[in-house]
Amino acid sequence: MDERDRKIISFLQRKGKAKLSEIAREVGMSVMGVKKRLDKLERFVKFKPLIDVEKLGIIVAIVAMEVESSEALENILKKFERCPRILKFFVTTGSYNLFALIFAEDYHSLESVSLERCSLRSQPGIRRFDIYPVQEIHYDSYMDLKVVADKIDDFAPCGVFCGECRRYEMRRCLGCPATKFYRGKL
Repeated sequence: MDERDRKIISFLQRKGKAKLSEIAREVGMSVMGVKKRLDKLERFVKFKPLIDVEKLGIIVAIVAMEVESSEALENILKKFERCPRILKFFVTTGSYNLFALIFAEDYHSLESVSLERCSLRSQPGIRRFDIYPVQEIHYDSYMDLKVVADKIDDFAPCGVFCGECRRYEMRRCLGCPATKFYRGKL
């Protein structure tokens, strides 16, 4: 990555919907030169829409877990790899060795995704579990929420059936955003 690549990336981070001609003017290149560089940059730069969680009233939380073994950790990562509520997993060293950045639309749903069968806490191999709802997001509240357009599945990607969940039936959970049971805004 050279200086021009950094200028292109920096400009796109400020103005993501810029036209090629705007980028070319900003970095002092031809439109075709910018296009070729963008094509090369796609190997390690991802262009995708992000959602402003603060404007939508989305609650973001950090989940800290101590997982007992590498096998349990791999099982959790595999089971939840398509979960729309998990934004990121972070494997770390230390007493908590797995962190997750998750979201929910309200505190009832957040409580459900931390207590019910669909929760990280309920997985085999979890020794300790703490959840920290984020009070303030500084600098940038745009996040990569997994929006599922067609909600046709009965079962969540983790294998749970929301239709049998007591909290869902009591309207204390909005359900999984990937299923036809989902009652939220995404």
